[in-house]
Amino acid sequence: MDEFRDAILQRAPIESFALKTVQEFIQPQKQTKLAQDENQMLENMLRSLLQELVAAAAQSGDDQIMQYGQLIDDDQNIHGQIPHLLDVVLYLCEKEHVEGGMIFQLLEDLTEMSTMKNCKDVFGYIERKQDILGKQELFARGKLVMLRTCNQLLRRLSKANDVVFCGRILMFLAHFFPLSERSAVNIKGVFNTSNETKYEKDPPNGISVDFNFYKTFWSLQEYFCNPASLTSASTKWQKFSSSLAVVLNTFDAQPLSEEEGEANSLEEDAATFNIKYLTSSKLMGLELKDSSFRRHILLQCLILFDYLRAPGKNDKDLPSETMEELKSCEDRVKKLLEITPPKGKEFLRAVEHILEREKNWVWWKRDGCPPLEKQPIEKKSPNAGQKKRRQRWRMGNKELSQLWRWADQNPNALTDSQRVRTPAIADYWKPLAEDMDPSAGIEDEYHHKNNRVYCWKGLRFAARQDLEGFSRFTDFGIEGVVPVELLPPEVRSKYQAKPNEKAKRAKKEETKGGSQEAEGNQIGVSNSEAEAEAEGGRGEAEAMESDAIADTPTPEEQQRLGGSDTDNGQEAGQIEDAETEEAGLMDADLDHPPMPVS
Repeated sequence: MDEFRDAILQRAPIESFALKTVQEFIQPQKQTKLAQDENQMLENMLRSLLQELVAAAAQSGDDQIMQYGQLIDDDQNIHGQIPHLLDVVLYLCEKEHVEGGMIFQLLEDLTEMSTMKNCKDVFGYIERKQDILGKQELFARGKLVMLRTCNQLLRRLSKANDVVFCGRILMFLAHFFPLSERSAVNIKGVFNTSNETKYEKDPPNGISVDFNFYKTFWSLQEYFCNPASLTSASTKWQKFSSSLAVVLNTFDAQPLSEEEGEANSLEEDAATFNIKYLTSSKLMGLELKDSSFRRHILLQCLILFDYLRAPGKNDKDLPSETMEELKSCEDRVKKLLEITPPKGKEFLRAVEHILEREKNWVWWKRDGCPPLEKQPIEKKSPNAGQKKRRQRWRMGNKELSQLWRWADQNPNALTDSQRVRTPAIADYWKPLAEDMDPSAGIEDEYHHKNNRVYCWKGLRFAARQDLEGFSRFTDFGIEGVVPVELLPPEVRSKYQAKPNEKAKRAKKEETKGGSQEAEGNQIGVSNSEAEAEAEGGRGEAEAMESDAIADTPTPEEQQRLGGSDTDNGQEAGQIEDAETEEAGLMDADLDHPPMPVS
């Protein structure tokens, strides 16, 4: 151990001996990176060495352990042995020669072995090395150890006497951890109810003070400590509002002048700042004359009002009367802040700006604290602007082509009993029929008739399955398409056909039938005239035949007549053939009806 300590605490530059020293004493399997068991061996050696150095510093009587055993390097810089040891380990962790969490473990051990005075020096070293400790390769390995170290320091510190040191630790954590770190955002919105403000319950002897006002004033801190309690019961809000009204009336009755505000303001004097209120009844009169004290109380009121109005996961809905009262109290508080010297208007403007920005954090936490880092924009290639050739699909688009392939691969899909089918017309219109029932009490804005897709599908179903209901759409709208048997009796009569309408329809049908009979009579008359003409023609033909028999032709005339008869026979045969072909075409047309024109 002594040889290792002498080797690792050399005055030469760290990069010239650190890795070489580790390789000599550990003898790792790899030349530049230690294995897990080798890392554990080196960590045990370093923790033992650190403990010896702290013990030696304590025995030497040196109050500042970070300056024990000062060394002067080649650049004439003075370093203590403990900071020098931490620098060596930090260098090895940064270069990934050893496990990255080793430096964080040594810092935790050092704070546990040090007094609070020395912890300030140790934390100063941490602040100086914050940029290196915050690198991703080290932060991922040691963030939990660093968080545990800072929390242990905060528990050891006094919130009243070590306010500045506590603030340094909180500021370091705010810079060291990202904004989206869930361990620091209080996702559930839990309040620190343990932060109680203690004040006197019984009036003191021999002091002239309005003790009722004193108790009323400090009782407001119970609600400021846990604002969620105001939403649990209306009686608590009434009690709070009445107590707040008493305090605000007192502030109104005792305004501060500019001279009093500048004389009693303690904002510039950091030495007199205290994290807790001084609640002694003897100081009540002096505190009311302090402008900073008034601003603290009024600012607490604005924070409380902002919480009650802000949206959140918890149910914070207050009655409308309470919200109106809250708004009036808020306006009154802002007016008091504006007239409180010094620079009341500027102070109020800054507070309003902060509360407005706070809403962004409220919404961010309500959404589950998504990461705030934006992903880098990908650079487009030079050919990104060129139009891509559209892919051609077998059935016209991707969905139909995919459906066609599924049908080829699974022929039973179309016959499956579980597949989606067109519903019956009665089942489809049943929701709208329930909406039309007055006893159901469904408001008109929630009726299915307001759904355009539902109505469009229903009209298509009615056009295929219920033509009678489809015809009522013209007279009664979409509600008239609903089958009458689905409607309650008091609504059914509204959508049934009226008697006078039936009579009008019957009269129209009779008128239409009479016109058709008249047309039939005209057709009958024309047919009888045609028959009479035909009979006259037959009589003339018989007379001509008797004349022909009486006039017997000669043989030459018979021969001429025979030739003409032959020609007439050929012509008659041609006419019969033509008629046969026409009859065949008509039969073919009847067997194959014409295709409809789309």
